[in-house]
Amino acid sequence: MAINSQKLGHILQNFVTATPDVQGAAMVTPDGLPLASSLPSGMDDERVSAMSAAMLSLGERIGKELVRGAIDRIYVEGDEGFSILTSCGEDAVFLVLASRAAKQGVLMLEIKRTLAELKSALL
Repeated sequence: MAINSQKLGHILQNFVTATPDVQGAAMVTPDGLPLASSLPSGMDDERVSAMSAAMLSLGERIGKELVRGAIDRIYVEGDEGFSILTSCGEDAVFLVLASRAAKQGVLMLEIKRTLAELKSALL
């Protein structure tokens, strides 16, 4: 599969700049390789990708072991905000970094809209 990283990067950049309280976003492979990103300065793409893959792997194992089924989204909340990891088909994962001020309902709608755009770019 040929992936247009430039197109993915453009979609991510638009998502980050147009969605209130989103601080960054990235597309990574399930095995931890970066495809495209729009992350805050100082964040390393490769490190973020590796952590996202680890989070996905652990989430999938938890879903299986606790009989929760296939994982749709992994949500990690901290003092400074949250990270949301969402599946984007079998070949990619969409990571969103948002501040604590983000309105979660609006954010989830924007994530869903952007996922559709990202999936079509992966075809």
